[in-house]
Amino acid sequence: MQSPWKILTVAPLFLLLSLQSSASPAYNDLSRPSYSNGHTCVGCVLVVSVIEQLAQVHNSTVQASMERLCSYLPEKLFLKTTCYLVIDKFGSDIIKLLSADMNADVVCHTLEFCKQNTGQPLCHLYPLPKETWKFTLEKARRIVKKSPILRYSRSGSDICSLPILAKICQKIKSAIEQSVPFKDVDSDKYSVFPTLRGYHWRGRDCNDSDESVYPGRRPDNWDVHQDSNCNGIWGIDPKDGIPYEKKFCEGSQPRGIILLGDSAGAHFHISPEWITASQMSLNSFINLPTALTDELDWPQLSGVTGFLDSTVGIEEKSIYLRLWKRNHCNHRDYQNISRNGASSRNLKKFIESLSRNKMLDYPAIVIYAMIGNDVCNGKSDPVPAMTTPEKLYSNVMQTLKHLNSHLPDGSHVILYGLPDGTFLWDNLHNRYHPLGQLNKDVTYAHLYSFLNCLQVSPCHGWMSSNKTLRTLTSERAEQLSNTLKKIAASEKFTNFDLFYMDFAFHEIIQEWQKRGGQPWQLIEPVDGFHPNERKSVLLKGMLMTSQTLDNQEWTQLTLWVKGNLTCDSRTREWLCCCLRIVSGRRCSSSGPKSWERRIHSTPRLNRCLETKAGTEPLRSMHPWGAQGGRGVGKLIPQTLWGLLRHRPKGVSFSSIFAKCLSLNEEHIWMTVQCCVLLGSVTLPLFLK
Repeated sequence: MQSPWKILTVAPLFLLLSLQSSASPAYNDLSRPSYSNGHTCVGCVLVVSVIEQLAQVHNSTVQASMERLCSYLPEKLFLKTTCYLVIDKFGSDIIKLLSADMNADVVCHTLEFCKQNTGQPLCHLYPLPKETWKFTLEKARRIVKKSPILRYSRSGSDICSLPILAKICQKIKSAIEQSVPFKDVDSDKYSVFPTLRGYHWRGRDCNDSDESVYPGRRPDNWDVHQDSNCNGIWGIDPKDGIPYEKKFCEGSQPRGIILLGDSAGAHFHISPEWITASQMSLNSFINLPTALTDELDWPQLSGVTGFLDSTVGIEEKSIYLRLWKRNHCNHRDYQNISRNGASSRNLKKFIESLSRNKMLDYPAIVIYAMIGNDVCNGKSDPVPAMTTPEKLYSNVMQTLKHLNSHLPDGSHVILYGLPDGTFLWDNLHNRYHPLGQLNKDVTYAHLYSFLNCLQVSPCHGWMSSNKTLRTLTSERAEQLSNTLKKIAASEKFTNFDLFYMDFAFHEIIQEWQKRGGQPWQLIEPVDGFHPNERKSVLLKGMLMTSQTLDNQEWTQLTLWVKGNLTCDSRTREWLCCCLRIVSGRRCSSSGPKSWERRIHSTPRLNRCLETKAGTEPLRSMHPWGAQGGRGVGKLIPQTLWGLLRHRPKGVSFSSIFAKCLSLNEEHIWMTVQCCVLLGSVTLPLFLK
């Protein structure tokens, strides 16, 4: 594997040369010459396949199919112009070879965009010709014996040496190498431009001429005169003279969301329409210029920092949108610090692009989600190149120390574990890849073998027919996850709390199947590697925002209850008992043993909450409950358990929890009951 730069530099020539970049480490060793040849080979085979299939779908000549492909491309980034240049330079020989019934593998080997090095196996995507490979290749070479293409390809020149491509290559290279916005006048790491690491990746700047104005900062003098934090709230209410920022945001605990991730977090995506001849139209490539200038990533649609509506009909919102919906003071406070090919090893090279001032900015929720590249690489023997648990520990601790020196006090950091990637082969190997659907000739097993042979696979360990290798890769992933779990359990930092979350993809598959989906639909169809961001990471994000983040408030409420609730009266003693049981401890020695037995299991806990541990008769379970009981219970107008159990359609747990947080000390019974319910083992049963 190698940098996406190698892919995008030839994108203007091989217009769809993006498959092999699908999460290849951005900073891996580039010394091996097979890397450049491998990526060029994949790009050639992709484009020649599309040309051939367009001719088949439209029953046209190869010349007509090439012109059709160019007509679909937009003018931006000179894509259409470049396509016609390719036709003029290479088209005649491609026409001759395809007209002689040579497949894409033979065409690209003949034109030397694919090469079989001495001692290396023959790499091919399609089934081998009926005649011997040597005979077929010699026959094809005779057809294009005097081709200028061969003189160009043998020269070893980089495609970007062509004058018309030099400017395009430079722009794309700059976007990939710089993790800060390309257009940032005041150098505050925020931009008014969407792509090239602009506001698709982090909140949009509202004043690009003032470096003190940016999303996520604490308001300057309550933003009386200007919107210093770009959340759209500023000025003074003329009715009472109170600044709007103070009125709406004071005490609301605004916080931003920051993702440190790889290509999955950046939402790497290649549209199937780009390589599926039967689906191509004038509308297929409208978003291609945007995708290229965003490094073939779609952070604006990602499961963590996405702010645009899904284009595939998925209703779930990103974590940022959930935080924004909960508190509009969080507007624009998101940062997607993700890179294609990122891992614990190379994060230090671009973590400096993170923007957070521990003195001036609001706290943040940081998600560390390097979920693949510490075990994934494209080498012929991938195991020695995997990150060891000891090295991961060192890398992550270095990252956490950096975060501790930049994050404001009160922040939270969540370490994401690695998935078990065996589901890739298990669910995809015998399915047809988009390139093989027309003629039923290319499965994902063929694609994986082709990429592994060229040593450009995004993850040889999991994208392999070798079951032993897949198992070894999963075992290393589990070891690394356990290392992250150990760090979260043992390390403490002054400015943030540290948590760990499993990437339980098998649970996500089960949840998706309950919704009527199939497991293979959770994988990006073109690269056959990435989890579909809006179908998998978001499902996991739903659990995370409902459980992990709410656990922060659960902890705060528990501490508040401990400080404000005395357990010396029988009226409240049952509450303390419930709270202790849910927290994993025994009731106090003075508490009735029958209470402990009664609420030790989930059904008994429910009864405890419904009947005050038996001190009252079972109350009505009408959807909106009945009146409260004696003492403090009289303050409760309805039974919270009834509200949770029979809540009306459209009423979410988060809205009920927000109600709990708004209660004051007079409603202590309801507050504690809410704490016990939402912090108990029954919570996951309702997160549907």
